[in-house]
Amino acid sequence: MAGIVNYISESFNELKNHVTWTPWAEAQRLTVVVIVFSVIFSLAIWGIDTVFSGLIEYYFTLVKS
Repeated sequence: MAGIVNYISESFNELKNHVTWTPWAEAQRLTVVVIVFSVIFSLAIWGIDTVFSGLIEYYFTLVKS
């Protein structure tokens, strides 16, 4: 049990004293960039999926006839 407590204590000390954290304003800006990119990428995937679905439906209507 002492090993776990020691590990947590050392981890906390490492995060507090030895890690260089990104400034808050930059972290917020980068978060917005990630959100915008994710929305654009998901819309592009949705658009491509919609086009391919339509093409496949059209193909199968031609094959059935």
